[in-house]
Amino acid sequence: MSKVIMMCGVCGSGKTTYAKKKEKEGYIRLSIDEEMWKLHGKKGVDYPDNQYEELSEKIEAALRKKMLGLIKNGENIILDFSFWNKESRDYYKKIITNAGGTVELIYLKASKETLKKRLRQRNLSLHANSPFVITDEILEHHYNGFQEPHGEGEIVLVQQSHGFTKVCKELGR
Repeated sequence: MSKVIMMCGVCGSGKTTYAKKKEKEGYIRLSIDEEMWKLHGKKGVDYPDNQYEELSEKIEAALRKKMLGLIKNGENIILDFSFWNKESRDYYKKIITNAGGTVELIYLKASKETLKKRLRQRNLSLHANSPFVITDEILEHHYNGFQEPHGEGEIVLVQQSHGFTKVCKELGR
């Protein structure tokens, strides 16, 4: 049976770092950011800023289709997405379980100050997993709009500037 790990957290919380560790353990990592970079290049340079949402939605749909094929083949997958709202988490959980997979929700929880510190460093080098600068204003928007999981079977990893500490096995199960 295929296991699908869904990464959940605000930008800069460490989702990709965690996902890459799981990739080394044999999980197939699917990343919207990497696909965007590979297929479309830099936001605001290779394509206009205003096309980002439309392009990322198409990429997500393609990755979702790929995920379903991987589940059918019994592969373990890690979704390096943000899963910032409950609606999208519930949607993905449903399609994963309907396809025969099991779900693990990993929530990387970080304070705004930890995120700011990490993002200042990350913003120094743009690449596939850090495709554009996250300003304090963008972070504020993402942080305030983020719907923290509660009672969704999440595993919470509290983030510090230097790494993460596991605080809860699972909540809400």
